[in-house]
Amino acid sequence: MTTDSQPVPEPASSVTFINIFEVAAGQLDAFVAQWRQRAAIMSTKPGFLDSRLHRAQASESRFQLVNVAHWESREAWEAATADTEFRARTQAARDSSQVPITSNPGLYDVAVEFSAAQAEPR
Repeated sequence: MTTDSQPVPEPASSVTFINIFEVAAGQLDAFVAQWRQRAAIMSTKPGFLDSRLHRAQASESRFQLVNVAHWESREAWEAATADTEFRARTQAARDSSQVPITSNPGLYDVAVEFSAAQAEPR
């Protein structure tokens, strides 16, 4: 970000995948363990850059878990999510849950970015 608060353009092809989860408190640890297994699969796919699963600090937060992942392109993300093992594990997680888990996935582009201000310009 420049000092005049103009957005910094991202590379045209990179995308951010965000998935927000509503998970019952009693299901959190089991869900995180399963998510870790699915993320391990995705991390081996071409175009994967990084992923972080964020956990709410407050138990009363509606969205207890938020996944933020970066991919080189939409095409790389689509190819990775088409993986049969990944799809099978995702379906198994939905089917085995005694308490509903709601996910809200989507691909996003950066609209505005801010960085910490530096004391002195370099």
